[in-house]
Amino acid sequence: MKDTLGREIRYLRVSLTDLCNLRCVYCMPPEGVSKQTHRDILSLEETEEIVQEAVALGVRKVRLTGGEPLVRRGMVSLCRRLRAIPELEELAVTTNGLLLPQMASELKEAGVDRVNISIDTLNPVKYNSITRIGSLDDALRGIEAAWTAGLRPLKLNCVLIGGFNDDEIPAFAALTEQADIEVRFIELMPIGHTTPFGETAYLPCEAVLQRLPQLVPAGDNGGVAERYRLPGAIGTLGLIRPLSNCFCARCNRLRLTADGCLKPCLHSKEEIPLRGLHGEALREQLLTAIRHKPEQHGLLRFDSRSESARNMNAIGG
Repeated sequence: MKDTLGREIRYLRVSLTDLCNLRCVYCMPPEGVSKQTHRDILSLEETEEIVQEAVALGVRKVRLTGGEPLVRRGMVSLCRRLRAIPELEELAVTTNGLLLPQMASELKEAGVDRVNISIDTLNPVKYNSITRIGSLDDALRGIEAAWTAGLRPLKLNCVLIGGFNDDEIPAFAALTEQADIEVRFIELMPIGHTTPFGETAYLPCEAVLQRLPQLVPAGDNGGVAERYRLPGAIGTLGLIRPLSNCFCARCNRLRLTADGCLKPCLHSKEEIPLRGLHGEALREQLLTAIRHKPEQHGLLRFDSRSESARNMNAIGG
């Protein structure tokens, strides 16, 4: 399944909810978001049907996201049903990890291959500040639960924010020395609730290479991430640079929102509704989304914001 530029679309990110049990400053307003009714969002059965059609068209990797996907009732059951789709090669989840102590083993049993856990600081005070309500201890317990359950390789997503966590780059890198963990530094994107951040917060991932000049390349199988390794380390570091090094030419994904719209590009206003469609009509709408995938998104900088009409919690990480 290729778009008009020859990019093979093999990856679908599925948001199960725009709700979250944290209130991260760059993602959500402090009061959270209004809870949608069941009529407002896709049922698990509708989500499964859309994924089945996408897989029939060539998608081979599905990632469940939110908001926080683990707060969605029936999420584990959905994972079990998605894993039963024969052609699906990988089922992953992006989570803040807070519910993993209770759910990691269930997710593994249901067929989830691995998880990405979002964690932007290793300092408990700063963790509470950036999440507004969260506890670092809870996040660390989630990471441990994922590791114990065998949800590996384990990836930790860290949004790089100048003046907030750039002093922690060596500490995050040290996590990779003794374990098969990939720490992924992601440039802060000017979308949604990142408005309060000043220009210096938009720190390029080049800062990681400057702070850790001993890093060596670690191969190119990290998708959009440029992968590096500390000498002798078991794990790796990934750099994801949507601002400083646009990777649109390699983008192979679509995004499904919780209310049933398909986004051909994260940073585009365009959304293609899928809800209520079945069979051939659903398949044709999926193909329409693929044909509408743009060559690249617009300029992203502190003073040039994303054109997306939604905040990140309503799109999915």
